[in-house]
Amino acid sequence: MRRQVAGNLAWMLAERGLQVAGGIGIVAMLARGMGPEGFAHFQYAQAVVYIAASVALICGGEVIIPRLVANTDPLAQHRLLVHAFGLRLGAGVLAYLLIGVFLLVTGQGFDIAAPTLILGIPILLREPFGIVTAWMQSRTWTRPNAVFNLTSLAVKAACVGLLFWVGSQSVPAYATAFAIEAVIAAILLTRYYLVSAPSTRVTADRPLASDLLRSGALFWVSFMLMMGSRRVDQLLLKPLVPLTEFGAYAASMQILDNFIVLATILSAGIAPMYVYAQPTLAQARRGIMKIAAVMLGMGIAGGLTIAACAHWIVQLLYGPAFVDAAQLLQLAALASMLVFVDVALTLLPIYMRRPQLVAVKWGLVFAVTIAIDLVAIPAFGARGAILGFAVANLLAVLFGITIWLRPEPAARISAPVHTSANP
Repeated sequence: MRRQVAGNLAWMLAERGLQVAGGIGIVAMLARGMGPEGFAHFQYAQAVVYIAASVALICGGEVIIPRLVANTDPLAQHRLLVHAFGLRLGAGVLAYLLIGVFLLVTGQGFDIAAPTLILGIPILLREPFGIVTAWMQSRTWTRPNAVFNLTSLAVKAACVGLLFWVGSQSVPAYATAFAIEAVIAAILLTRYYLVSAPSTRVTADRPLASDLLRSGALFWVSFMLMMGSRRVDQLLLKPLVPLTEFGAYAASMQILDNFIVLATILSAGIAPMYVYAQPTLAQARRGIMKIAAVMLGMGIAGGLTIAACAHWIVQLLYGPAFVDAAQLLQLAALASMLVFVDVALTLLPIYMRRPQLVAVKWGLVFAVTIAIDLVAIPAFGARGAILGFAVANLLAVLFGITIWLRPEPAARISAPVHTSANP
């Protein structure tokens, strides 16, 4: 079993490594191809889409994967996945409509509205069809998903490379390459699942849909608060600083995004076996602390490496037009270390089925981030946004440690994840 988990994690890490390498290359072409102003517009559009995409995270893996692990009957799993797909698709449509409302209310021009609407297309695809990814993770078998992701990434990189080669500076054109990636990934995931999916027709089950909605509601709120706290800084920063400074900040955070997502990949690969499948809370707590220690080490090593190489990284990727991003990247890299620990500690309330704790944490983080940014950004510009990022990460970790240290009465863990009721 450990060999299976190790193999699965190796595939996930290999995929992430290639995703990071490809993502860095793509970002470099975007920055050099569009220039500081165009890149700033692109990053602002991505920030809007990133926040809106959180609406589509209803009925996430935290709800689906434990149920799939608990009940391996193919018909029951298929029934569960179909209902989760419907919920996610409906939420995705709502999220896309909210993007349109935001663009209208804020009166954004074509240079922002066009790429935002194009970049928003993946919202309709990633989470609904990503239900297949959750199904693979529950089986500790993510190799096909890695292949699909890398295939779609290769197509996106080819499209971006072609635009860069012909000298295009069109922000909507580059945004289209990102939409194409999501379309290809959705097609490949659907085809793979339908090969082994039961042919039995699934009828609408309102009690099941309602149960999934209720079970995932607090996680849903948590994800919206989490993703809002990670991008609200850019929405607040853009109107208050020169466009070049905003572009430099966005460039530095774009690099860190490729680093930070490694924490989520590690958590998703390890959690089903070493946390969700544990029979007792004590065993789960021990496993989580070991995971947190390992991930802290990775966060420190990676953060220090990025900070030390910041000037070289910026010069290599973005060129002299983004020289101001180097110092911002150094500061942000040091502030990002604790994200790895936070991701690990969040596994505990998930195991305990206490999503309200996750919601409270991200509610606090979101409020503190906005409060600090509103004061620090006008005074310090982009460095003020990094201060908000650092304090938010520290607050999230302190909250997670508090939950881990607090004794939990056994009666409150009446149904561990691995023995949850059938879906």
